[in-house]
Amino acid sequence: MKLWGGRFEGNIDPLAMQLNASINIDKRMWDVDIRGSVAWARALAKASVITKAEANEMCAGLQAVWSEFNTGEFKIVTGDEDIHTAVERRLGEIIGATAGKLHTGRSRNDQVATDFRLWLIEAIDLVIKRLDLLQDSLIAKAEAEFDVILPGYTHTQRAQPILFSHWLMSHFWALERDRERLRQTRARTASLPLGAAALAGTAYPIDRVALAHDLGFVIAAPNSLDAIGDRDFAVEFLFDAALIGSHLSRLADALILYSTSEFNFVEMSDAYSTGSSLMPQKKNADMLELARGKAGTLLGYLTGLMATLKGLPSAYDKDLQEDKAPVFAAFDTLDVMLPVIAGTITTMKVNRGRMLKAVDASLLATDLADYLVKRGVPFRQAHGIVGRAVRLAADAAVGIDQLSLSQLKSLSESFDQDVRSVFDPRLALTMRDGIGATGFESVRRQIESAKQIRVIDESHGDDYYWHRRQIERAKIMQDAS
Repeated sequence: MKLWGGRFEGNIDPLAMQLNASINIDKRMWDVDIRGSVAWARALAKASVITKAEANEMCAGLQAVWSEFNTGEFKIVTGDEDIHTAVERRLGEIIGATAGKLHTGRSRNDQVATDFRLWLIEAIDLVIKRLDLLQDSLIAKAEAEFDVILPGYTHTQRAQPILFSHWLMSHFWALERDRERLRQTRARTASLPLGAAALAGTAYPIDRVALAHDLGFVIAAPNSLDAIGDRDFAVEFLFDAALIGSHLSRLADALILYSTSEFNFVEMSDAYSTGSSLMPQKKNADMLELARGKAGTLLGYLTGLMATLKGLPSAYDKDLQEDKAPVFAAFDTLDVMLPVIAGTITTMKVNRGRMLKAVDASLLATDLADYLVKRGVPFRQAHGIVGRAVRLAADAAVGIDQLSLSQLKSLSESFDQDVRSVFDPRLALTMRDGIGATGFESVRRQIESAKQIRVIDESHGDDYYWHRRQIERAKIMQDAS
C-alpha cells in the first residue's frame, strides 16, 4: 500500500524504491509517530471531522500497534517505505477501513516534521541527563582532590601553578554552556508543525493550539510553509553536539597527555583503558582518544546537514529525508560517550606528588614580578627584571629560587630577604582569590556555585525564562487568530 499511489499506473523500480525508502532510519520514531497520530485522531473528533467512536477505534488500534512495537512483535514488510506508512498499514489491518480516515487533513510533510521534533525533544532531555552525570563527576573529583596543585599550561608550556580542582571545574563551565544551548534548542524545537498539512495548512477546523498542548509543544508553528521546511532545530542540535564533542576533546586531550609516563599526573582505571595486541606493557587511554576522534565525526554531521539544506526552496523537498540520519547518529554518539567520560573521570587516580614536583620555581616568575610591583616598581620594569633573573638562573643551570640575594639585588635593589616566600606555590595560590581565580577560597566558592546551579537546573528542568517567553509568544499568536 502506497500513501501516494493513486495517480500511478506502473510500479516503482525496485532500486528506486530502495533509494526512496527511509524505514531503516526512521523506524526508531515509532513511539512519537503513534503518539502524534493519537493526538491527531482526537483533534479530528474535536473538530467533528470524524465521530468520537471512530476516534476511539483509531486510538485503540494505535495502542495495539504501539504494544507490538514495544514488545518487538511488529513486522516491517515490503512496501513499508517509512515509519508512517508502516504504522498506518498495520492500523488498517487491525481496525479496517476506519484507519483510512486518520490521514484526513494531514500530510506526511507535517507528520514527519512533528515526529522528528517530538523525538528530538526527548533526545535532548536524555543528552542533558548525560551531561549532568559528567558535570557531577567533575564536581565530585574536584572536591576529592581539592588542594592538589597542578602546573598550569599555556601554549603547552608550563605557566603558573593552579589547583587541579580549578582545572577540572574549567571543563564543568564549558559543559554548563552546552546545557544552556541544549535547553534553548529544546524550546525552539517545541513548535508544532502538525496542521500545516502539505504546505498550505489543513482545510479542517483543527484547534492547533490545543493540539500543541496535547503533544507537549509550546506553540503551534505560525506559518505552514516554514513549519514543514524548517530544520533549524536539527542543525542547532548538531551544532550543540559538535560543540560538546569539541569540549570533550579538549578535556580528553589534556588527560591523554597527563596520563603518559612522561607526565604521570593521572592514571586511568582499567575499566576505561585498553591494551596492545603486541606490547604487553601498554595501557592505552582509548576511551579518551575515541572522544577526541568522535569530535570530528560530530562536526561532520553538522556540516553535512548544512550542505543539504543550503539553497532548498521553501516547503518540503525530498532532500529533507537526509535530516534524521546525522541527528540520530549524533545522539547515539553522545548517549554513549558522555557516560564513558564521566566514568573515566570518576575512577581515575590522581598522582598529586608528581604534579607538585612539576611545579618548579619558574612557574612563580609572575609572582616575583608582583613582589617588585608591591615595592613600587612599575610592572613593565618588573617584568624585564624578572626576565633577566630567569636568564641568569638558566646560565648558571639553577632554578630561579636558587639565585642568591646578592645576585637578585644586582638586578634590582628592591629585592630583600623576604623574597624567598615568593617561591611557595601555596602562597601564590592564596594570593589569587578573586572571582574565577585559582585560589583555595575562590575555587571552593566556585564549586559551591556549581552545585547550586545543578540544584536549580534539576528543579526547573529546561530554561524557565526561555520557556516563559515561548508561552508569551503563543498567547500573542492565539490572540491574533
